Amino acid sequence: MGEALIDSYGRTVRDLRISVTDRCNFRCQYCMPEEGMVWLPRTDILTFEEIERVARVCVERFGVDSIRLTGGEPTVRAHLPTLVAKLAALRVGGGADGVGDGREDRREDGRGVDLAMTTNGASLRLMARDLYDAGLRRLNISCDSLQRERFLAITKRDALESVLDGIDAAVAAGFDPVKLNCVLMRGINDDEIVDFARFGRERGVRVRFIEFMPLDASDQWSANRVVPGAEIVAAIDAVYPLVAVEGRGSQPAQRYRYRDGEGEIGVIASVSAPFCGACDRIRLTAEGQLRNCLFAVDETDLRPLLRGGGGDEDLAAAIVANVGRKWAGHSINKVTFIRPARSMSQIGG
Repeated sequence: MGEALIDSYGRTVRDLRISVTDRCNFRCQYCMPEEGMVWLPRTDILTFEEIERVARVCVERFGVDSIRLTGGEPTVRAHLPTLVAKLAALRVGGGADGVGDGREDRREDGRGVDLAMTTNGASLRLMARDLYDAGLRRLNISCDSLQRERFLAITKRDALESVLDGIDAAVAAGFDPVKLNCVLMRGINDDEIVDFARFGRERGVRVRFIEFMPLDASDQWSANRVVPGAEIVAAIDAVYPLVAVEGRGSQPAQRYRYRDGEGEIGVIASVSAPFCGACDRIRLTAEGQLRNCLFAVDETDLRPLLRGGGGDEDLAAAIVANVGRKWAGHSINKVTFIRPARSMSQIGG
């Protein structure tokens, strides 16, 4: 399968997050400002062929077996199923065997990658089937309120019905699992915790509650606006008793099953209970910057190599060097924390 991609703290990179665009049709307050965003010139955005090349080096050379497409909002990128098909065709180690059914089955040479996407869901009614047919199998759909007026206030778009319809379209198309991402903010939507749990149980989707992180473009984040993971679990457990799922591994969410068997939730407690010690992720921004952490303050520009005649060995060397500089953790809530210059929409989740 080639060499493992290991950082200086002994963590093996297996997960590549790829932002396909910095543009978005929402303006979520924890992600980007309502006005004034300066978009990347389209000529600076990586082509599908360039994205595929970086992914191929990571998958075939280093055994990366999980790829997630993000944005901005990935569905605003034209012809997205074409890219999905290219990435779905990659094989770990460069083999040619068939694709397994789960990530656990995809760690052998020749297995396909675990290909997923995070989206706001507003366009899924139109795209879900095409994405599935192209080889996408898992979806995370962002939705931060089940109340129309509140959804509008958070996203600056009156699109709740489109998102809910997109969730149904994803389930109907065969995506499994469909996960619903909810960023909780104190005083904004923290009174909907149990409502979201109930929604997930009724719709057969896995709700993942995410702590508010300091990546908002308006710089309004503060620790007292974070709803800690322990509080989220306690609120749901009081109504729908939960039991923790063991064997989290490198996954960002701590999972909890309902004791009555009606599904599960996940909690991503990046602020109150960081999981940096098990992180296996790197990120590629829309214009080709490689980041070894969501909160990284430096990047490696791969675009000159991609467009200037660099070979795959050059790309591999740049990736190895970037991963070698990965730090122990992001240090949120410590005096050593340095806030990234980019907002979430410019990085990719």
